[in-house]
Amino acid sequence: MTDPEIADVTRRTRLAAERTWLAWWRTGIAASAAALAVGGLVPQLVEGTRWPYVVLGVGYALAAVAIFALGAFRTRAVERALTEGRYVMLAPGWIFVLSAAGVCLAVGTLAVVLFVER
Repeated sequence: MTDPEIADVTRRTRLAAERTWLAWWRTGIAASAAALAVGGLVPQLVEGTRWPYVVLGVGYALAAVAIFALGAFRTRAVERALTEGRYVMLAPGWIFVLSAAGVCLAVGTLAVVLFVER
């Protein structure tokens, strides 16, 4: 028979993993919305140079794709690890790649806001 305390811990851990997967989705949706706004809507509203906004929109869209994909891979890895009774870390390389992409997009956004002629 399974110990109720262990079953409860496992249930809570799985629910936490599910909430984390939903957080990946919220982040992906936010990046998708930013892509649509910056790359699709803003170029139609501004006079002057438009291509930097389109480039930023593409960057946010690529970030969204990466976030959705990595969230799916991560969720699968965590579920497998929970089933096997072990822990799996998010690879430091992915942390670096997503962080670097975020920094590049933030710096690019700052540059467009400050320097693109309107």
